[in-house]
Amino acid sequence: MFIAYVVVGSVLALAVLASGYGKLSRKKEIVDGLTGIGVPLGMFPFLATCEIAGGLGLLIGIWYAPLGIAAAIGVVVFFIGAVGAHLRKSDFKNLPSPLVLLLLAVAALTLRALSL
Repeated sequence: MFIAYVVVGSVLALAVLASGYGKLSRKKEIVDGLTGIGVPLGMFPFLATCEIAGGLGLLIGIWYAPLGIAAAIGVVVFFIGAVGAHLRKSDFKNLPSPLVLLLLAVAALTLRALSL
């Protein structure tokens, strides 16, 4: 289970770090997608910080399991909120990205918990 966590956790970490960077750098696709569902630009730094912290926590969690579990829980909660925000606005076009990341986060949490 540990090797599976390393793979899934690393892929998820890279994805959320890239997403956080995209929010901080105001990448057009990300800005359009999030402002389209009502997320104000002022929230971008907070959301990016959450993603970057989660990504770093997942990576450090490879060596320190409690942090990996805590980070995975945080990323799951983050993407439950993201999926909910897209569903609330019936934004089915942009729903697959946060949904896939939510499923990866659940997988990472499960794998890290099982590899203790």
